Amino acid sequence: MAEPIRIICSMATRQLLADLVAEFRKTSSQAVQVESVGGVDAAKRVQAGEAFDAVALASDAIERLTEAGHLVPRSRVDLVRSGVAIAVRAGAVRPDIGSGDAVRRAVLAAKTLGYSTGPSGVQLARQFERWGIAEQIKDRIVQAPPGVPVGQLVAEGRVELGFQQLSELMNLGGIEVLGPLPEDIQIITTFSAAVSVTCARPDAVRALLAFMALPAMDAVKRRNGMEPG
Repeated sequence: MAEPIRIICSMATRQLLADLVAEFRKTSSQAVQVESVGGVDAAKRVQAGEAFDAVALASDAIERLTEAGHLVPRSRVDLVRSGVAIAVRAGAVRPDIGSGDAVRRAVLAAKTLGYSTGPSGVQLARQFERWGIAEQIKDRIVQAPPGVPVGQLVAEGRVELGFQQLSELMNLGGIEVLGPLPEDIQIITTFSAAVSVTCARPDAVRALLAFMALPAMDAVKRRNGMEPG
């Protein structure tokens, strides 16, 4: 029996990869192990030389790890495009988020705001700066530690208005997802996977990643709140 293919990924793609691996296992006897952690921590572990067969992270992180020599050049496969959604605690007042201006008003009205350390959080902070409200709201921001869903902070009442990838909010209890960010301020992150330089069976990993990118997997991706990459 071949050793399992080991993949490390961010929390945003945890359920997606679990579902894709389940589909893959219907066609292959090859075992696959997926470890999901905060994206920042995943990148640090790869940079430290920890051995994985594949890495699945935001595309910009994949490019940085490739340029640094940790991932095999030209092995990147874009899997999904993922947008940001907004959530409140279950039963709480649902503010209007129908436009960028409405979201700005909701942000200014919220006592506490939460977002992640991942790429969506970085882009959201820049949006607050573009709106000219970053200084005004900085003391209300509760940033979720790597690996902790923003929705968990919302469900616990520690955050009034939470922003994160829809895939990370949609299956959590205790919260209500208001919907995606409106199109004029939506933040799209492409999540990709690539072969690690520590991989001893690159052909097997390339086959797995190619399977994950098949059009036949599009329904699985949409079921997880994402669009095919």
